[in-house]
Amino acid sequence: MPKVGMEPIRKAALVKATITEIGRVGSLDVTVSQIAKRAGMSSALAHHYFGSKEQIFLAAMRHILTLYGAEIRGALAAADGPGARVEAIVRASFASGSFRREVIGAWLNFYVLAQTLPEAMRLLGIYQGRLHSNLVHALRPMIGDRAEQLARGLGAMIDGVYLREVLKGGTPDGAAAAAMVLDYLDRELEGA
Repeated sequence: MPKVGMEPIRKAALVKATITEIGRVGSLDVTVSQIAKRAGMSSALAHHYFGSKEQIFLAAMRHILTLYGAEIRGALAAADGPGARVEAIVRASFASGSFRREVIGAWLNFYVLAQTLPEAMRLLGIYQGRLHSNLVHALRPMIGDRAEQLARGLGAMIDGVYLREVLKGGTPDGAAAAAMVLDYLDRELEGA
């Protein structure tokens, strides 16, 4: 008989193992068996909890998005004024909890999966919509109607930095990534 309360612990272990394995391999070419082994359990138990590799990966992305959302909310709560809010969003997007090798690898694969899996496309749409609305809300008092366009550019830049980071070696530098995006923002604001 399973121990009461073990399911959430095992699911969390599988989610963490999924992120680690995808980051290690660099693609979705990992098996449920590899994920389960890293989590210290059988692949049958992983299938029992999630049903498929895609569902395990979606759970991992929900976890990543939840942590990212908390990072953004915390940064916004501490920001004072529109400019500080935009900067907080950018810096939180490259915080150490989100901008690390295995999470960056998961993001890249999330974009790939969204092309074929409607639930992944839905999650990606939620992320993009929230990022866009947070940026527009912060930018509108600063630049009015140009906020929509600049928010799209900043969102694309943030996502693009993640995608480019996949191709680099070494430890990701979140501070440098944020500085690059903020430099783009400053140049766009100067031109406004």
